[in-house]
Amino acid sequence: MTSYTEPTYRYLDEPAIQAVATERAAFIRRTYTHVAGALGALAILEALLLSLPGTENLVRAMFASPVSWLVVLGLFMVVSWVAEKWARSEVSVGKQYLGLTLYVVAEAVILLPLLYIATIRFPGSNLIATAAVVTGAVFAGLTGVVFITRKDFSALGGFLSVAGFAAIGIILASALFGFSLGIFFTGAMIAFAGLAIVYQTSNILHHYRTTQHVAASLALFASVALLFWYVLQLLMSLANDRD
Repeated sequence: MTSYTEPTYRYLDEPAIQAVATERAAFIRRTYTHVAGALGALAILEALLLSLPGTENLVRAMFASPVSWLVVLGLFMVVSWVAEKWARSEVSVGKQYLGLTLYVVAEAVILLPLLYIATIRFPGSNLIATAAVVTGAVFAGLTGVVFITRKDFSALGGFLSVAGFAAIGIILASALFGFSLGIFFTGAMIAFAGLAIVYQTSNILHHYRTTQHVAASLALFASVALLFWYVLQLLMSLANDRD
């Protein structure tokens, strides 16, 4: 899960909203091109992973016990922190791209079990495609709100940090004590991911420099992936209820 601290930038460097129109437009275009590229790479990686003959064994290993899944989540959080730090590197553009690449790979691994279950349990249902369309529509709508209003939603950062830690605690408790999180938790996490998209989109306008398109794209990609995860979970829950 991505962090919601304010992005760092050098003294006297202007955020995108204060840059000249051409620089601002170029920065936004680069950022969203990188987000699109990351999402495309994620889709390709997932297709490859799902086609591998050993995928079922990998998924079983990840869910072998509550402890094994907690280890996977812990590793994902550590890798995410490293990837975000590299993506904000001030000394190497290559390191920035390495961070983005690392995060996309980590996201592909953490999403794999859910996609595998959706594919096996609901064959021919198009749940994954539907979740992708819903995620894209919500993402486009929230992006439009931020860009039209041009408001600074950085005040959401504190709330998202507290809510994120609370969500992690609930997930840990669920894994350890074996209770189901339920559809209401899924709905709350969809709302959380939506607010994260608003927050990160606002940061792209108000707090990132025009040279920080890699870091900005990683942060936004993480929020979109989180939204997709819980939208797909919701659709799977609704499909289960119909069966």
